[in-house]
Amino acid sequence: MTVKDILETMDYGPAPESANDAQAWLDAKNRQFGHFIGGEFTTPTQDFTSKNPATGEVLAGLSQARQSDVDAAVEAARKAQKAWAKSGHTRAKYLYALARALQKHARLFAVLETLDNGKPIRESRDIDIPLAQRHFYHHAGFAQLMESELPDRKALGVCGQIIPWNFPLLMLAWKIAPALAMGNTVVLKPAEYTSLTALLFAEICTQIGLPKGVVNIVTGDGAVGEMITAADVDKLAFTGSTDVGRIIRKKTAGSGKALSLELGGKSPYIVFDDADIDSAVEGLVDAIWFNQGQVCCAGSRLLVQEGIADTFYRKLKSRMGGLRIGDPLDKCIDVGAIVDPVQRATIAEMVAANTEGDTYQTTAPEGCFYPPTLITGLTTSSRLMQEEIFGPVLVSTTFRTPAEVVAMANDTRYGLAATVWTENVNLALEIAPKLVAGIVWVNATNLMDAAAGFGGVRESGHGREGGWEGLSSYTKAKDAPKPAKPVTAFTGKGGLSDPIDRTAKLYIGGKQTRPDGGYSRGVYGPKGDALGEVSLANRKDLRNAVEAAHKAKGWGSTTGHLRAQILYYLAENLSARAGEFADRIKAMTGKQGKDEVEAAIETLFTYAAWADKFDGQVHGVPIRGVALAMKEPVGVIAALCDPRPLAGLIEVVAPAIAMGNRVIAAASEPFPLAATDFIQVMETSDLPAGVINLLTGDHSALASHMGAHMDVDAVWSFADASHATAIETGAALNIKRTLIAPAPLAPKAMLEAATEVKNIWVPYGE
Repeated sequence: MTVKDILETMDYGPAPESANDAQAWLDAKNRQFGHFIGGEFTTPTQDFTSKNPATGEVLAGLSQARQSDVDAAVEAARKAQKAWAKSGHTRAKYLYALARALQKHARLFAVLETLDNGKPIRESRDIDIPLAQRHFYHHAGFAQLMESELPDRKALGVCGQIIPWNFPLLMLAWKIAPALAMGNTVVLKPAEYTSLTALLFAEICTQIGLPKGVVNIVTGDGAVGEMITAADVDKLAFTGSTDVGRIIRKKTAGSGKALSLELGGKSPYIVFDDADIDSAVEGLVDAIWFNQGQVCCAGSRLLVQEGIADTFYRKLKSRMGGLRIGDPLDKCIDVGAIVDPVQRATIAEMVAANTEGDTYQTTAPEGCFYPPTLITGLTTSSRLMQEEIFGPVLVSTTFRTPAEVVAMANDTRYGLAATVWTENVNLALEIAPKLVAGIVWVNATNLMDAAAGFGGVRESGHGREGGWEGLSSYTKAKDAPKPAKPVTAFTGKGGLSDPIDRTAKLYIGGKQTRPDGGYSRGVYGPKGDALGEVSLANRKDLRNAVEAAHKAKGWGSTTGHLRAQILYYLAENLSARAGEFADRIKAMTGKQGKDEVEAAIETLFTYAAWADKFDGQVHGVPIRGVALAMKEPVGVIAALCDPRPLAGLIEVVAPAIAMGNRVIAAASEPFPLAATDFIQVMETSDLPAGVINLLTGDHSALASHMGAHMDVDAVWSFADASHATAIETGAALNIKRTLIAPAPLAPKAMLEAATEVKNIWVPYGE
């Protein structure tokens, strides 16, 4: 073609990237790889192969880890951890060296990633590898700052990490960089399909002299992930499907292992009628056809306002026709190969099974390629609108009003990301907080950076990767509460000397109510004297309390100032009856109660103070714009209080409601009467109905139901540790957050447990 022809037709390429260096590296390893354990590669066992999905070419033979390999990797990590945690400056130097090594070998990593995964070379070259470098640079800074900025935190120990195949090196960086920065050591399992860049990373670990055992990498299928899950590790970090995340939550229930889950998504892509349509179309190309749609936060649900729907679909189809599909090593290619024939078949089967709406597809080459697909006219309940396809398939419907689109966007079990396109910044910033998602992009999509946390809510998981908020899951408090000795209720005989009924009721929806089961039990003092009776709550009472809490949803949108006032008012009314509460505590426990009452009042003051001061951040991300880290309430929190009669209740409800949550609290099991006395304080303190709901009775009758309740967003347990297994097993159903500890934590930690971080990205400029 002549230059004139090129300018007239605007045809591309081909512009092939050479794979010679990557192939030479594979040849130098005899195309066989063992595991990386204790700073050395093990002898390869050639158990399975890694293939180029675009061509079917076998790239290398890999080793399936056995139990002995996983045990050896954990042992090596454990042996190295104590020394690794000693110096933040030393860790910073090594993380910096890893970042520099990734830069020096950037093109080798990019080509190897494309060969192994099938993604276009321009994506691995311009997005994946630079972001991986950025994470190591950024977290080198965190390592340097840990001693001064996180003086009350320390490393967890050994972290087991399991990553997926869609972003092999980037996911490795997201996991390893923060873990190492905080003084942990790691055992990482890359995906079976895409292990090669992890093994190249292991090689650069040896090149920079990283201490042996700090990073260990074992390869294999899901069975290896199961071994790591069951291993003697202090934390598990998993990125992958919601179904596997649910299994891991069950397997780790009651183990005490820290857990972070970054799972699936079905993210809405919302286009209002005042949007720049051409820009929104171009953004949508990036949202759904980036990495062949194999992205957990892909904007796979298009919600477009009715007035512009026809125009938008016409422009979108025209743009789809211009997408170039083919050899991922061609720098002119937009859409590469699906990672494996099994995944391609899954995508094709889901699309073929759909009988709703209108389907529009472009074309794709033979082999492991799938054409960009648009399906319009679906209902929100359609299978393809609800289930993650994990391929280059966009599904769509229309909406009329902002209120309607918020309801449609939130009509999913997921909550990872969302995109909003509008030229009206007021509308964008009104909609963004209402979307149930961990990340919201305004007039952009797929913006990510090491300085801003990435992660979701609901069945998209919990925990964040990146930023200050991402560090917390790789540390623990230096002075965490110690397990207390079990406390049992006193027993006695006989009834009350006063014939007037003293049976304390439950407190649900702002009313004192009798228990559904109609049972109560006596409460006795240390000398066996009868003090009163309390209701025994059951799962139906819990159900009623959850319903009442959801009716009080408006509490989360009140101001911190208003919540602070009510907390101060609770403290004021408790102070007025301090002597009465102190006497009640002494009667139940035999110990003076004055100090506990004063501590409870101080706790209410503390969280009243924090109610309007636990602020978010504006992250320093490298774009022309801002990433607003907004702290939002978790939602409905169910909690088992520790045995302390009054303090156990106040230290739970105060941080929760200060941040805008609603609470169902099961009071101290052996000493419940101080909590039931507190009902009268709540009734006289302007607390809206349903914000605090109080249950009494046996914690064992409530624990599993709290964990399994689909409309509970988090469970805190500061009671008997034996309840942890039941709670965390139940929590696997909707992947809710849990906090299991002997007693409530320090204020900052409790406030973090009571909030979710939503990052709202707002670019600016013409």
